[in-house]
Amino acid sequence: MFPSDWKKIQKRLMKLGFNPGPVDGIRGKMTSNAIRRFQQSVGLLADGIVGPMTYAALFGPPATGQVHRFDRMPWFDEANRLTGTKEIPGPMSNPQILKMAEDLDIDYDNDDIPWCGLFVGHCVGSTLGEEPLPANLLGARQWLKFGEPVSPQIGAILVFWRGKKDGWKGHVAFCAGEDKKRYYCLGGNQSNTVNVTKISKSRLLGARWPLTGPDPAGLTSLEGIVAIDGDGNEE
Repeated sequence: MFPSDWKKIQKRLMKLGFNPGPVDGIRGKMTSNAIRRFQQSVGLLADGIVGPMTYAALFGPPATGQVHRFDRMPWFDEANRLTGTKEIPGPMSNPQILKMAEDLDIDYDNDDIPWCGLFVGHCVGSTLGEEPLPANLLGARQWLKFGEPVSPQIGAILVFWRGKKDGWKGHVAFCAGEDKKRYYCLGGNQSNTVNVTKISKSRLLGARWPLTGPDPAGLTSLEGIVAIDGDGNEE
């Protein structure tokens, strides 16, 4: 969804008595919680996702009989929203990155500490409030224990090895597309920034999907798709 869509939803929730926090077009924890409270009030599954049924409950059936845009992968929307977020060089840290850790109650005070896992944790934790997160989400390979296994597809969490395949170092990011040899990964701490980076398919350890997310079978697979056409970065 676009920020204008979220402002519309936030205004509607506010009018109905479900406080979404600031009407700023950003889907934060307060907005997600307000959606869940509204869903409970009308007898819908309280997953915090504005699918067609929740959208219709909020605004009534659309005139066309079909909702053209709705909330499908909120964690991936949040990752896209944060594209361009950077570390601050030197002893200072980006307060936006530190706030991700604070919201997740993680002891983290310096963005020189690798934050790819923190970024994924923020995107999932802030949008899927009931989703269990890995115990040590700063460790990239810990995300192999997250959710359920899935074939690589748009929005899936991809875990890669770094250094040695049988070592402990890794990287974690969201799948945004592919070419014949590489996955296009939307993630944090990629050249110290949230961006799209190309990573060799030979380094993939596994792909995971949120347990409380929509059924991945009904979403976009990667077969025959290249989601990113630019050169991008390469890791």
